[in-house]
Amino acid sequence: MSSIVTEQGIVHFESYGHGSPVILLHGWLGSWGLWQPTMEALGGRYRCYALDFWGFGESGKKRDSYAVSDFMELVRQFMDALGIETAPIVGHSMGGTTALGTAIRYPGRVRQVCVVGSPIVGSSLSIFLRLAGVPWIGSLVRRLPGLLMPAIRLVAPLITRHPARWYPMIERDLSQTTVESFFSSIGSLAHTDLRPQLRDVRLPVTGVYGLRDVIVSPRQSTALQSGVQHAQIETMPGSGHFPMLDEPELYLRYVQAFLESTQHDPA
Repeated sequence: MSSIVTEQGIVHFESYGHGSPVILLHGWLGSWGLWQPTMEALGGRYRCYALDFWGFGESGKKRDSYAVSDFMELVRQFMDALGIETAPIVGHSMGGTTALGTAIRYPGRVRQVCVVGSPIVGSSLSIFLRLAGVPWIGSLVRRLPGLLMPAIRLVAPLITRHPARWYPMIERDLSQTTVESFFSSIGSLAHTDLRPQLRDVRLPVTGVYGLRDVIVSPRQSTALQSGVQHAQIETMPGSGHFPMLDEPELYLRYVQAFLESTQHDPA
């Protein structure tokens, strides 16, 4: 287990492999653990860094704010601390939104971006996630784990084709999530709209979306390509919100193609 002290709190991360750096960002209620199979697949050619956002996993939890913009800053501080000048970023769900936002805010630091099931507009989130962003509702739900986990288990087959693999992971990660980060982060994500800024994105972008996603509308692929016209869009008919679980071989093929792309700056 590795960690660094940034300007705004401790960041836990795990690294694996040899080669040029790749940064991996998890989604809401997630942690670095989501990326273990991806890191193993890529480790022969890349040095993979999987981070825990503040308030999640093993990262610091003594903050007043857990907004998407805070996580963009976390990525910049992490790169500074490890001496990573520039790198591709792969982000799942909220992590992909953070990756795109980081590329917009710090264009010189991000080489290319791959978003997996990520919202471009927060209104694309499931109504249940948007309600979780309402502070009193999110706090109530988070403080009643006896109701929350059975509800998650009930809907797990709608979220992934492999609920037996996904449920223990979300159960572990949720136990490490604070009440504040639970509702603050999803509330921020629900109010995010990257569309006005996408026209400024000049670096290579790939969007991977599961067509069975009930968490983030797969139509966000259209929003991404409308704003970043050079974006490469890949759809996965057999996947929900977790393509890396539902169709791992196809997912890895897309991610590896993204990293190996020789696409030039579209500017």
